[in-house]
Amino acid sequence: MKHKALSIALAAAFLAGCTLAPHYERPEAPIATTFPSGPAYKTPGAANQNGTAGSNAVVAADLGWREFFTDPRLQKLIEIALQNNRDLRVSMLNVEAARAQYQIQRSALLPSVGAAGQASVQRMPADLTSSERASISRSYQVGVGFTSYELDLFGRIQSLKDQALETYLASEDTAKTAHITLVSEVATAYLTWLADQELLKLTSDTLKSQESSYQLTKRSFDVGTASGLDLRQAQTPVDAARANLAQYTRQVAQDENALALLIGQPLPADLPPGRPLDGQGLLADLPAGLPSDLLLRRPDVTAAEHTLKGANANIGAARAAFFPSISLTASAGTASASLSNLFKGGQGAWSFAPSITLPIFAGGQNRANLDLAKVKKRIEVANYEKAIQTAFREVSDGLAARGTLDDQVAAQESLVKASDESYKLSDLRYRNGVDSYLNALVSQRSLYSAQQSLIATRLSRWTNLVTLYKALGGGWEEHTVPANAGASSAPVASAS
Repeated sequence: MKHKALSIALAAAFLAGCTLAPHYERPEAPIATTFPSGPAYKTPGAANQNGTAGSNAVVAADLGWREFFTDPRLQKLIEIALQNNRDLRVSMLNVEAARAQYQIQRSALLPSVGAAGQASVQRMPADLTSSERASISRSYQVGVGFTSYELDLFGRIQSLKDQALETYLASEDTAKTAHITLVSEVATAYLTWLADQELLKLTSDTLKSQESSYQLTKRSFDVGTASGLDLRQAQTPVDAARANLAQYTRQVAQDENALALLIGQPLPADLPPGRPLDGQGLLADLPAGLPSDLLLRRPDVTAAEHTLKGANANIGAARAAFFPSISLTASAGTASASLSNLFKGGQGAWSFAPSITLPIFAGGQNRANLDLAKVKKRIEVANYEKAIQTAFREVSDGLAARGTLDDQVAAQESLVKASDESYKLSDLRYRNGVDSYLNALVSQRSLYSAQQSLIATRLSRWTNLVTLYKALGGGWEEHTVPANAGASSAPVASAS
């Protein structure tokens, strides 16, 4: 009898590790093996013609944000944000909640054993007893046991545990995505702040120049050598510059407010010196020519895959509902009619109450649950493929901008230089009485517009580089991971 019971227990333990979930196979990535090529995708660096990097290259996901964001002031702001940002804090707390939920679900695989004591005193009136005398009965019991422990013969609880594990792993990757997004948001907000500061300074300098020209024209008007039209034409750019000055003053203040929200505190007064928007070394360059399968390392893509694995595990739980469910309730201890005899010899008591539930008719509920689980898996397959396609598009867009913005900045710098020479010549001709003020005004407006566009283009170049760094999965590591360690450092989660 003991050997038979042991065999049943071992068989139950063995079957508890099995599930009815289908074997998981990662869907094939619905993207090309390399990123697009063409005139818009000119990339600096040492990529070969096949679009793959050298064996010693460090991919963007392993490039630490301290090595990529080389501006000391920006590094400090990112460091503060990672410590104080509330959205990131919520993401990390969600990970802890998912881990606790997984531990709760995993605990269902083992019986919950507890100790219990019970005392009962009951009085029966005389007319309800056979002796026609009132009686008082007492009973006392102490024992250890478990209640309604389900033998996971068909892997229902194991499948639910696997699903909870994948939810936990997905929450970890979601927190990584929040971390990467925060780093890029701080960098983008900081670059926007720099650009608006430069626009504010440019507008302030332009306003001084235009006010000087206006005063000169007004003196000429007062002595009768300039017409009222010349005076009003000189006043127009002054008013426009004053309006722009108010606009950029407002934008700089709002940029500081945005940064304060991201870093979770007011901007410190002791920030280290920063670098100008047009300076070299504000950001590091990114490796070029990387294969597109590196996108599978992006945390949002891996989070989508964990969600898909969780949906796959749910199918196993839905299939297990078609099979019998066996639950055990057992206890062992001592019992006595009097408290003084409770722990004496011969008072041992035990109970064993197995139960089995066999589904016969549920109105199609089990079949519908299985169909629902299969449909949800197909939904998560589509979401996983969409995540890969979105990542591929983001990187491709970033590479296209990267390959053209340098040329655009160079052309804009040349335009500013030409516009500056044109304005100087037009202003000189006006001051010498050779030409009207209209030509000088047009040249001045062209120069101001070209300078504004140059600042905006430089901002686009830097923010695109930040976006590309984020799209390639960069921003999670603080310091660069060596190339030979990057391939082996990616965690492989097990659902067993």
